[in-house]
Amino acid sequence: MRGSLEVAGIDTSDGADTAEVAGADTVEHDGAEAADARRVADQTEFAARLRLVIGRIHRRVRIDGRESIPPLQLSALVTVEQSGPMRLSELARREAVTAPTMSRVLTALDEQGLVRRTVDPDDARGVQITLSEKGAAALREVRSHRTALLARRLARLDDAQLAALGAALPALESLLVDDEPTC
Repeated sequence: MRGSLEVAGIDTSDGADTAEVAGADTVEHDGAEAADARRVADQTEFAARLRLVIGRIHRRVRIDGRESIPPLQLSALVTVEQSGPMRLSELARREAVTAPTMSRVLTALDEQGLVRRTVDPDDARGVQITLSEKGAAALREVRSHRTALLARRLARLDDAQLAALGAALPALESLLVDDEPTC
């Protein structure tokens, strides 16, 4: 039995047999535990490398993009675009910030004409935030620019590297699915 983890075509096995003595339950059991421990260690190392690479690519694209919209404002725009009209409190909750922080973010977005504040049809005392046409255009521009930056980086890769990334996309996309809540 060999202990290994194969991820995106990378074999992380050390080539060592996990059970040297055939028929020895203790050795086989210890060998299985050692293989499990190596697998966990391999997965942990792989997760650390993947986190580092994804984080660095994201940061490089964000920094190279030189957008005029700060990250929290951009994130708020995307949330409103994806989720539709919502109240400030809901937007703050989704962005994991306080209501006063979101109020400042929305004031800045409103001053730039990127969002609209409208009366909440369910509660005349409340206000709903919607994306303006200018806000939608700003998001299209940021996405287009960031995609072009990433495309330039991808152009550096050879065909085999591009194929490996393409094959890994479904697995990476499945990482975006939220875990089921546990009790």
